[in-house]
Amino acid sequence: MMDEIDRKLLTLLQEDASLSLAQLAERVGLSSTPCWKRVQKLEARGVLARRVALVAPEKVGVGLIVFVAIEAADHSPEWLDRFARTVAAMPEVMEVYRMAGEIDYMLRVAVADMAAFDIFYKSLIAAVPLRNVTSRFAMERIKHTTAYPLQRSAFRDRGQPGERASDTEEEE
Repeated sequence: MMDEIDRKLLTLLQEDASLSLAQLAERVGLSSTPCWKRVQKLEARGVLARRVALVAPEKVGVGLIVFVAIEAADHSPEWLDRFARTVAAMPEVMEVYRMAGEIDYMLRVAVADMAAFDIFYKSLIAAVPLRNVTSRFAMERIKHTTAYPLQRSAFRDRGQPGERASDTEEEE
């Protein structure tokens, strides 16, 4: 289980993955080597999935965000596989969620403009049979973050039973 230092590291890295190791170590109260080992462990465990640069969509010609609600025409594993492969291959699709309720899938699609969305839409409906597609166009982005809220329950306090001495040596 992760501890409070891991939580601080994750918070910092979610805010700015370009922080140097020295900056990270200073901000969490560790020397560089133990800090580096912790980051490596977080990566090895898949907690840190990857580090990326976030691009401002409007600066690269992406002016329209569309939320596309899809009702499936079929619920077979074959249909799902075809649908998943189709949307995975479409660079405009930023996120895909399988939903509970009346809508089967929700997509977040990023395109230049309405004409680009029309091309995307025609390509989507030609690739896989769908029962219903409803699109909602974002007028303004009020909040956007990629940082997940880190729940305290996922982290143990330092010094709790079960903590090995090697976990805390050279950290303070």
